[in-house]
Amino acid sequence: MTRVLYPGSFDPIHNGHVEIVETAARAFDEVVVAAVGNPGKGSGVFTLAERFDIIAEVFVGVDNVRPMMHSGLVVDLAVDQQVDFIIKGLRAAGDFESELQQAQINKQLSGVETMFLPSTSLSSFIASKYIREIARFGGDISSMVPGPVLARLRAKMADSD
Repeated sequence: MTRVLYPGSFDPIHNGHVEIVETAARAFDEVVVAAVGNPGKGSGVFTLAERFDIIAEVFVGVDNVRPMMHSGLVVDLAVDQQVDFIIKGLRAAGDFESELQQAQINKQLSGVETMFLPSTSLSSFIASKYIREIARFGGDISSMVPGPVLARLRAKMADSD
């Protein structure tokens, strides 16, 4: 059985992330999708627990996708979950440079290899930071996020008014 870990802040999870998870779910026996607390990204829209709940809701019925949440080093989670690979999505060439360096550090620390999955051109422009900004100003993000994310973002933005 091949188990992979797809870590990210997922604040919020968007269609580009969903595409990567769906690709991984077809290729591997189990995909652990972990919402990870990232102090370097500052405070986001959703708490870690909310991001976990959203991931669970988005992938309900996909039997080989398991949501998790984690605060700490991704490599510690990878070792704890006994994953065979960490997977990372790539949108553009610029992503590769930073992700490669991170993959090399993760390999050094844990022995776990990283595999890169490219996104399609249809979702390569989507980034969570843009989703948050567009949503804050009332823009239409419905084509960029799954339904559960759209509903929760609208509720969050209404609460902040």
